Amino acid sequence: MSALAVNDFLDFTSLKELLDVTDGNLATHIKKLEQESFIGVKKVFIDRKPNTRYFITKEGRSAFQKHLDALEQIIKSQGL
Repeated sequence: MSALAVNDFLDFTSLKELLDVTDGNLATHIKKLEQESFIGVKKVFIDRKPNTRYFITKEGRSAFQKHLDALEQIIKSQGL
């Protein structure tokens, strides 16, 4: 989510390389995030080759911010 929070979109290959995960692992996570409407998908063609791009949705951005806020509260409560 953090990668999509700071980029307009990322394609599957870019996400895979950035996160250093397998195709199957990334596909599983993407599917779950899609089901929760946290990310969106746009399929385009680049030089006649299919390219799948992912972007964070409004709901995803809100959920990610809530996650960051919760982490910040945990850190503050530990006096760190």
